[in-house]
Amino acid sequence: MRGFKFSFFILNFLFLSLITGCSSSENGSSNTSQSTQRICPQCNMPVPESNIYSCKLENNGKISYFDDIGCLILWTKNQKIDINAAKAEVFTNDTHKYINIKDAYYTINEKTPMNYGFAAYEHKKEDTFYIKIDEVKLKMLRGEHLANPKIRKQILGY
Repeated sequence: MRGFKFSFFILNFLFLSLITGCSSSENGSSNTSQSTQRICPQCNMPVPESNIYSCKLENNGKISYFDDIGCLILWTKNQKIDINAAKAEVFTNDTHKYINIKDAYYTINEKTPMNYGFAAYEHKKEDTFYIKIDEVKLKMLRGEHLANPKIRKQILGY
């Protein structure tokens, strides 16, 4: 009889824990933070809150955020979207704001979320090699980025 009461108590406790746990997760703050989190449609990684190395694309009234410029290029190719026709912006490392993707200058040797290596800048610095978006797009589609081990060795030396 004593074992029965103990088992009954444990089952009731587990049942109450389950009900309480389910109802608190529906109204908790963790659910609201997930709904505001931006996910890259190409690699399904979260876009960092700092926006560093990120970009966004507005096409047909919908805004998509990307964690890396390389993801934007690959995704637009797969979706058959012309970057020049859509409104695309990139977050710059020097001024920390979004600017038109065509107005930015890009370096090729930085540590980015997907290791493609392209980082955007609004202003040029002396003694730094920059390319424009058309060349970034060409290099991405050819596989000439830091995620490629041969290119990484050529650019970084390791």
